[in-house]
Amino acid sequence: MAKNIMIQGTMSNAGKSLLTAGLLRVFAQDGYRVAPFKSQNMALNSYITAEGLEMGRAQVVQAEAAGIEPSVRMNPILLKPVSDVGSQVIVCGEVRGNMPAAEYFRYKQKLVPVIMEAYRELEKDRDIIVIEGAGSPAEINLKTHDIVNMGLAKMVDAPVLLAGDIDRGGVFAQLYGTVELLEPQERERVKGLIINKFRGDRGILEPGIAMLEEKCRLPVVGVMPWISVDIEDEDSLTERFYRKGTAGEVKAAVIRLPHISNFTDFNPLETVEGLEVVYVSSVKELGEPDLILLPGTKNTMGDLRWLRQSGLETAVLKCAAKGVPVFGICGGYQMLGESLCDPCGVEYGGQMQGMGLLPVQTVFEEQKVRTRVHGTVSGLTGFYQGLSGSSFTGYEIHMGTSRTIGAAASGTGGSGSDKCGREFGQVSDFSRIRLAVSGSGAGPVKADGCVCRNAAGTYVHGIFENNEFTNRFLRLIYRRKGLSFEDSRHMDIEEYKRRQYDQLADAVRENLNINEIYRMVGI
Repeated sequence: MAKNIMIQGTMSNAGKSLLTAGLLRVFAQDGYRVAPFKSQNMALNSYITAEGLEMGRAQVVQAEAAGIEPSVRMNPILLKPVSDVGSQVIVCGEVRGNMPAAEYFRYKQKLVPVIMEAYRELEKDRDIIVIEGAGSPAEINLKTHDIVNMGLAKMVDAPVLLAGDIDRGGVFAQLYGTVELLEPQERERVKGLIINKFRGDRGILEPGIAMLEEKCRLPVVGVMPWISVDIEDEDSLTERFYRKGTAGEVKAAVIRLPHISNFTDFNPLETVEGLEVVYVSSVKELGEPDLILLPGTKNTMGDLRWLRQSGLETAVLKCAAKGVPVFGICGGYQMLGESLCDPCGVEYGGQMQGMGLLPVQTVFEEQKVRTRVHGTVSGLTGFYQGLSGSSFTGYEIHMGTSRTIGAAASGTGGSGSDKCGREFGQVSDFSRIRLAVSGSGAGPVKADGCVCRNAAGTYVHGIFENNEFTNRFLRLIYRRKGLSFEDSRHMDIEEYKRRQYDQLADAVRENLNINEIYRMVGI
């Protein structure tokens, strides 16, 4: 049986995910076999495991910090919002369907056996499991049949560290108020408090810390400073959308769609020296970019309608007409096509005209595509010709099938076009390739995406995490502006992540009482 500890917060964005990742990194550095666990995550940023199952990216990041392969056992329930009052419910990596919030609230208690089975399987080969809560344990309207905060802590008998966000102000009231609103048996589980995201002289805090410890009868196990580490954060609360960095030689504009998902696809570009990556939601913010990126979305048709109403579609088309490269991933790729058809009512039903930059038709289907892929870009001409020959790995998560107009009816992408469409690359399904290794043949190959003049699209998430592909891509963008691009500007993404996780672990060791936390864990 693994030992455990749980990080809960006084509110959303109190820093639970980052603290969890930091503790996992510290424990792993100290030689322990560790794993993250979050029973229920609500996020639009998701990931496909090696088994072809879907989970939240926050636990993927924590698995990376722990140095292990992500597994849906780390996040057995994922809720992907499809509206203000409803979500797609994913259980153990498989879609269970869409549910209004009230229906899910009644249904979730049935998922307790699923949660416990995932946890028990996970702890079989682990020494320590670091568990992340959600929101606040003092949301008294949601405490009935809780499965993610104190309810889960009770189920797995976990000690709790409670974190508060001082950057938003009122951290003492946050922590004291949360503790006071807990039931006596819940309060007993809280073993320590953490003040998170502090900027300034810690000495100024000491009188407040002393009073907080006296009133709560709990130790403050550390004050975590605001640290500049580049690690993925919760998608709905990310500050990336609001960052105003210094202007670079080249400006890449990511369209900030209302239901944007997997915007982490563009994180690797933010590591490039001289490349300014901005998230825009208005024509004024778009300005005159050197590259336009259309991200994934949980609601392609609805977000395309917003793009149209906001004037951004017209602005993007004007940029494209001037030769500005436009690149779409997943839902962004679907928008760039000629039409979107939803005969089964997966999104809004009916049919919509696309942006018309790619000769592609998308039909939404009830079956979700979930797969890991790898392949090689081939057969491109024109602006994107320099990408031909680059290899890549990634994953697909989408509800639609896209075919180039005039292509064969079978397969994603197709093999021909009656316009200027060309397949983006030859993609091999990872799971099928793996099966083919022990059998015969090289495995089935399909075409993915489409390229037409300066517009391109693909279903492959994570494509910019491939160094060869990204360096070639950036050379094209820089060359168009009359600039040269050296590969040294773009750091190896895996090495970059390792450095960030190690910096986080250093900060955790320096600012939290690790010996006291080990005592709480029982080690």
